[in-house]
Amino acid sequence: MTSPTAFAHAGTSPTTTTTVTTTTSAGGGDYDTTYYRNAIGKTGASLKTALNGIIRTNTKLSYDQVWNALKATDQDPNNSANVILLYSGRSQSKTLNGGDPNDWNREHVWAKSHGDFGTATGPGTDIHHLRPTDVSVNAERGNKDFDMGGSPVGEAPGNYTDADSWEPRNAVKGDVARMLFYMAVRYEGGDGYVNLEMNNNVNNGTAPYHGRLSVLLQWNAQDPPDAFEKRRNQVIYDTYQHNRNPFVDHPEWAGSIWG
Repeated sequence: MTSPTAFAHAGTSPTTTTTVTTTTSAGGGDYDTTYYRNAIGKTGASLKTALNGIIRTNTKLSYDQVWNALKATDQDPNNSANVILLYSGRSQSKTLNGGDPNDWNREHVWAKSHGDFGTATGPGTDIHHLRPTDVSVNAERGNKDFDMGGSPVGEAPGNYTDADSWEPRNAVKGDVARMLFYMAVRYEGGDGYVNLEMNNNVNNGTAPYHGRLSVLLQWNAQDPPDAFEKRRNQVIYDTYQHNRNPFVDHPEWAGSIWG
């Protein structure tokens, strides 16, 4: 079942938790004859290699620059003073970021310990997988792989967790999958960065792997890219890194590579 992305109502309170559905139009266009021209028609490993050649040429940000970038990429379409928090769907003031309770901070969707790349420029600062999240929710997710099941997350209804995995709310399941797919294609170890790969495991620890692939492929199909995700991809391309997440433009490519 496809789930619409849940956004928070814009209002006078910067931390309102009521969620609604947005119909904001997405940016983007047909990049097949330009940006993706060297990938069109390829499948499997050849497609993965071609996409790496396309998206690896990108502007790098510092970890400090990520703060301002996320304020633009994850802006609430109903309130330009706020960002949408990934797991909770809460609309929160852009200025309430930091390390205090109920602030938002920078979540590495591909856990930075999976490959031990930390917050150094490169995979540690790539905003295609960095998202605003509530500080304590970010801590509860930790470096867990993604899978189905667990107990409800009190501060982020619709999310579930257990000792070794995290299940995000339905509205962003596909977003999470496509961010991980991007990382596994962008970082192939050939440009001085760690080689990241998908696998079908949890408990990957410090190994440069993320899972569970079979579930993430299901989520990619279940929750196709919506207006918010497409706009985000466009803002990153136009303003910040000048590269795209190909799985937002072509979700079917995940199945071609890993299916």
